[in-house]
Amino acid sequence: MAPPHDPPPLSADLLLRAYAMGVFPMAEGRDDPRVFWVDPEARGIFPLDGFHISRSLARCIRRCPFQVALNRDFSGVVAACAEREETWINTTIFDLYKQLHHMGHAHALELWDGDALVGGVYGVTLGRAFFGESMFSRRRDASKIALAYLTHHLSNTGFTLFDTQFLTPHLASLGAIEISRKDYHDMLEAALSHGVADITSKPLPDAQSVVQRRTQTS
Repeated sequence: MAPPHDPPPLSADLLLRAYAMGVFPMAEGRDDPRVFWVDPEARGIFPLDGFHISRSLARCIRRCPFQVALNRDFSGVVAACAEREETWINTTIFDLYKQLHHMGHAHALELWDGDALVGGVYGVTLGRAFFGESMFSRRRDASKIALAYLTHHLSNTGFTLFDTQFLTPHLASLGAIEISRKDYHDMLEAALSHGVADITSKPLPDAQSVVQRRTQTS
């Protein structure tokens, strides 16, 4: 009997192949070195034309005192996302995302209050798909504002799929929906088969254009 084969070592390239297959990594906790792969039966996505901005969020975006930036401090965003008491981001996953960032396949949209990083969201890009990984907020509504800007910017730069992995009540309130694994894989295949979108190809939108684009208010 042939000896069992060890699984291939985790690498940034392996991570990209996993995303292309519709799976993503997680760990049980910050201090657990093991990484496992997840392929949910139901998948959360943000329809890029369906982000929901309430009247109160629209006012918040218009009055927003924060500066919006892309990739000013990618590692800082990931570290902030991992600060919560329970996190699936261990050292291995953190290091892999930093490698993907240096390869141009991971990006962060950030909110800054002067020199203070107060909110943001990061994810992985492949083809015309953006795989949202995590977000954080150190000011009220900061993560909502970051998602509003990000969804608008992804649409502007040619993305067709915004994967949120799971659907939470918070994301659902902003317009995210849940689809079947099959429908997700169909959307993923299309996003990977029709060119490559570049999140850095255009400047970030201004507040007024973000609010005007979203007509679904409450």
